[in-house]
Amino acid sequence: MNDRPSTDAAWRQLHEATTQPYKKAGNFAWRFARGKLGRDPVFRGLIERSLIGERRRRVVDIGCGQGLFASLLAAMADMQAQPGRWPAAWAATPAAAEYTGIELMPKDVARAEASIGHLKPTPRFVCEDMCEAAMPACDLVVILDVLHYVDHAAQEGVLRRVHGALQPGGRLLLRVGDAGSRRGFAISQWVDRTVTRIRGHRVSPTWGRPLSEWTSLLQRLGFSKVQSIPMSAGTPFANVLLVADRGKESSSS
Repeated sequence: MNDRPSTDAAWRQLHEATTQPYKKAGNFAWRFARGKLGRDPVFRGLIERSLIGERRRRVVDIGCGQGLFASLLAAMADMQAQPGRWPAAWAATPAAAEYTGIELMPKDVARAEASIGHLKPTPRFVCEDMCEAAMPACDLVVILDVLHYVDHAAQEGVLRRVHGALQPGGRLLLRVGDAGSRRGFAISQWVDRTVTRIRGHRVSPTWGRPLSEWTSLLQRLGFSKVQSIPMSAGTPFANVLLVADRGKESSSS
């Protein structure tokens, strides 16, 4: 008899464990974490589609905000360490991720450090521009909804450096808005600007691309395999998750 929890029950437990630490940084940080994790399909999608991988321990999260993905990684590791709590339908994720978060906004970095700075291994947060911050050697890079904040040349520069930092067999998880879907892209941009204001940040211009251009760019930079997964279920957006793998011996062009 399988006594493991259902995926829905396990997700509820992960949601609670991931967001609880943010109470230490205040009501805004906690409510933002709960809303983001609960309403954005990407986080559960990464787990249920087995996109993280047990062996991808060295993680770089670009545009990490208040470090929600770091907290989720820790909550998943804790659940897996307790026999019978991890659903059989879910693939394993890293037991102890070495996490580096890169974030431009000092307020978000402060919230991250106040909330989850106690985790072990200790997450590292770098308050720098993603176009200039050093990228350590890594197995997994996560970029969710931030690359459109820099122009096309800068986007290519970031992705080229990501490819160089990823070790053979490494993976990039990049969520972007598909500018080819005009209505969904326009809605996502409006919501993005609104959330940016609510978080107390300045609204900047954005630069989108159609999905075909994102895919072509990643292939040109040397990623050996690129797949696209719609990642806006339950929302009116045109978000797509690009899963780009670095081959065992591929190199940047």
